[in-house]
Formats: sequence, C-alpha cells, structure tokens
Amino acid sequence: MKTNSKASYTGSRILIEALIEQGVDTVFGYPGGAVLYIYDELYLQRERIRHILVSHEQHAAHAADGYARATGKTGVCIATSGPGATNLVTGIATAYMDSVPIVAITGNVSRELLGKDSFQEVDITGITMPIVKHNWIVKEITELAETVREAFIVARTGRPGPVLIDIPKDVTTASAFFSSSLVTPSGVMSERAMRLTERNTRKTFSGKDIENALALLSAAKKPVIYAGGGVIIANAANALSRFAESLNAPVCLSLMGHGALSSGHPLWMGMLGMHGTVASNKAVQHSDLLITVGARFSDRVTSLVGNFAKNAKILHFDIDPAEINKNVRTEVSVTGDLNLILELILEALPEQSHVEWLAQIEKWKKQIPGSHITDKYNSGLHPRFIIEEAAKIIGADSIAVTDVGQHQMWTSQFFPFRYPRQFITSGGLGTMGFGLGAALGAKTAFPCKNVILFTGDGSFRMNCAELATLSALKLPVLVIVFNNGVLGMVRQWQSLFYEKRYSETTLERPPDFVQLAKAYSCAGYRCKNSAEFSSALKEALKELAKGIPVVIDAQIDKDAMVLPMVPGGKPIDEQIL
Repeated sequence: MKTNSKASYTGSRILIEALIEQGVDTVFGYPGGAVLYIYDELYLQRERIRHILVSHEQHAAHAADGYARATGKTGVCIATSGPGATNLVTGIATAYMDSVPIVAITGNVSRELLGKDSFQEVDITGITMPIVKHNWIVKEITELAETVREAFIVARTGRPGPVLIDIPKDVTTASAFFSSSLVTPSGVMSERAMRLTERNTRKTFSGKDIENALALLSAAKKPVIYAGGGVIIANAANALSRFAESLNAPVCLSLMGHGALSSGHPLWMGMLGMHGTVASNKAVQHSDLLITVGARFSDRVTSLVGNFAKNAKILHFDIDPAEINKNVRTEVSVTGDLNLILELILEALPEQSHVEWLAQIEKWKKQIPGSHITDKYNSGLHPRFIIEEAAKIIGADSIAVTDVGQHQMWTSQFFPFRYPRQFITSGGLGTMGFGLGAALGAKTAFPCKNVILFTGDGSFRMNCAELATLSALKLPVLVIVFNNGVLGMVRQWQSLFYEKRYSETTLERPPDFVQLAKAYSCAGYRCKNSAEFSSALKEALKELAKGIPVVIDAQIDKDAMVLPMVPGGKPIDEQIL
C-alpha cells in the first residue's frame, strides 16, 4: 500500500486521524481533565468526525454498543480518567458478554504521575482486563497510531468484542510524525498487527470436520437448528436460511439470535430456553440431532444441563474454539467462519425431508401460553398488545431496543423480528440501564429508521437522563415504559418461589414519567387501556416526525407474568404455562 507523506501532529491529532482512518464517523463520550486535549482536537476536527455528548459515561459505552449492534461497525466511546473511566466498565462488560466490537478510549494522568494515587487516577487496564479482548496503555506517542490500528483489528476480527486504549495526558500533548496508512512506512503491516490478524482470522477446521458434520446431518430423522447471535455477527443469516431449507429442519433461536431467521419463516419456532416457546423447548428435547450455529449453551438456554437435549447428538458450528465442549459435550464441532462452514455444507448436503417431524413441530407451535388475552387484561393493558400494536402502528421494520426485565422477554416473544440487527438487547450480562443509551446509538446510526425502546419503570429510572441527549439532538426515539410499579421479573420469582414475600421490589414512588418527559422537552403520554395506548401511538407518530422524542407511560398489571417459564433446575420442557 502506498503511504502518504508524514506530518508532525500532537498525540490528540494522531488519535483523531487514526480513528478517521478506521472509518469512524461518530464517537460517544463525556469530557474531563485528562482528555481535554483530545476534546480540543475533536472541536477542531468537528467537520470530519462527530462527537455525541451523553449525560453519563456508562451510556457512552452503551451508545457505542448500540451503534455497533445496529450497523455491524465498531463503536467508539471516550471518557476521562478515574471515575469517568470506571463508569465505562459496566458498558464494556455488557459488550464483552454479547461479543460486540467497541473501542473504549480513556484518558489518564501524565506518565510521571502514574502509580502515585494521583487525582482521578485508576488502573483502568487492570480493572478491565477480564472484560476486554485486549487493552493497552500508550506510554510512547510513537506507539499511538499503531495501537489504534491494532485495537480495531482485535475488536472486529474473529469473535468480536470490546477493547480499551488508555492514554496518559502528556502523550496527548506530545508531538510525533504521523503517516495516514494502514501499514508501516516500509509498506508492510507491523509484526504485532500481523500476529493479531492471523490469530483472529485463522481457519480452524478441516475437510474431515465437514465430512463428520455431513454424516450426522444425513442420518438425522429429527434435526433441530439452534441459532444464536453469532449468525448475525457473521452476516450469515442468508446462509442460515438456505441451510435450514435444505435440511428441512425447524429453527429455534437464542435471545441474541432474533432476526437471524425471520419470524415469518415457516421453519421458525421462536426462542429457546427459560422463557422459550413450547415448540422450541419440546423440539430440542425430542430431537435426535441439535445443530448449534453461532450460539453458546448459556444456563438460560440449557437450564438443567444433564437433561438438555438428552436424546440428541450435538453438532456445533462456531467461530470461537473456547465455546466447544465448554458447557455441553458435542459429538462433532466445526470452528471457523459461519458463512464458509455453511456454504461448504450446502454444497455437499442433498435436500432432506422430515415430513412427520415438521408435522409434530406444527402441533407444538399452536401451544402458545397467554395467546388469549383474558377479560382481566381486556379492560387494561396487556404486554402482548403493547408490543404488537407498537409494531403495527410504528412499523414492524423498526429497530427494537430493550432494557432488562419482563419487558425484554415479552419483546423477544411478541415483536415480529424480520431481519438481522433489528433487536438490540443486553443478553449475557443482563444490564438494567442499557436501553436508552443503546437506542441513542442505534438512532444515531440510522436517523431515518424508527427506533422503539421497550423498557420497564425500574430500568428507565437508571438511564432516563439520556432523554436530554435525545432532545438536544432532535433524535426522535419512542420510549414505551411498561410501568407496573414494581421490579417485575424479580416480583415474578417472588410470587412463584418465595411465597409472595415482596422484599424491596415495590417502586410506587416518583417520578411521574409524563412530567419527566416534558421536563426534558419530550412528549409524554399516559395510558391505562388499549384504546388509550393506540391513540397515544398515533399521536407519537406526529411528534416523532417533528424530531421530538416520545415517552409513553403504559400502566400494566403488577402481577402480569412472562410465560412460559422454566423453573431453575428443571429440564427445559417442564415449563410453567
């Protein structure tokens, strides 16, 4: 690659140039003393790179995460040293658990003050070591540009994930030559970058692995495909659809896998696991071959591991060798790029037919707990109605974002997901407070798409300050609060397993969410029944069209439950219906 002529820049300018070189157009952050020079350079380069000022550093990480999930690109966030850096930690851990590529950039005290308990100093690389793919502290300005390049390679290749770059303040003020190139001046990639690239992109399967997989697929009479978020990360949804159709096998999804196969596809069964559909859970338990594609065997999927898919052989396709045989023993595994694996399988696998098996699946699909909205909820607001009506009026092609709790599970059950990257939620870490920051990131990435945040009153209290960001930037996100006055999912467990001892789960306290919305110059509506909710959605469309964020306080029954549910320690087909 031909390199450009060198220029002498400050460390702050080198950082911004290196980000632009990586295709970064938006960063989310919050300024502070250790990053003042970086923010000064962001001001000078504001025509080339956009900075979104959030209300809290944690939400900067969540916004970068939401941006990355929605686009498939690498998200970027910035925070100052000390508490600014530690406020990113929950967001970084959230991204790590769900394999989301973000680059977190933190400032630190000057090099001579490191390790001296200086004002606003923390060892952020030590703190984040277990929750990043890699992190760096840049102690030489000559290493800064190459470190940024390496960070993006690590974040986005192989199994993606977050990384962190910590930059002492005096490195941001020092000067060095910068060459805008993805390679060194000698014309070759640096040795470090080359090692990182090879480590993250190597082919790890053989022709024999494919042959073994084909033997299992050809022999199966009751195959089930279990697809996860890895399908979406690998942009392999099309290959998955063709594979399912060729194998003629039903497909169940992990929480992170929603959108990997359209909910309208005849082979789609819905989610698997604790709150999975009857069809998905029964199919896995009665299958003779479970083909796991880009998914891990989380405890929320398997429940009692010893009884999970006990009649089935396990065939596992995944990018990460560490996931093979970690929780569930596999018969055959193929590790590598999912698109490549599925294409090789499709080339060699004759079309299969499993008529009797699919007929049984169709019978299980009809068992939908709560499919009939009872008289009790006809007079009020039923969670299923809220989600389906929002999809109908706002649009089923909207990006759906959630916080964590009952509303998250209801959304995963009832929103008609049609395409990859349509569902943005914290799956692995289960982070309350994730939603509004993530919705901000998604809306920033796709300003012309409708973005709906489904949240609970407990979660919304943790992130509502970001309404200020949405309002100031005229980013019209629709926020629907499932307001039951309680911590709903915890209360559900207390109702079922703790003899209705509702310890510290009642939230009947301020604020008034409608008044809160108005305080942030957003529109607000309160709904107590289905007619009011439908009317509010129609009014919301008018406000959203004007660039005004909207909050709908949807008041639901405090004892509404997420069903089906697998009690802890039970096989997944022993569901509370």
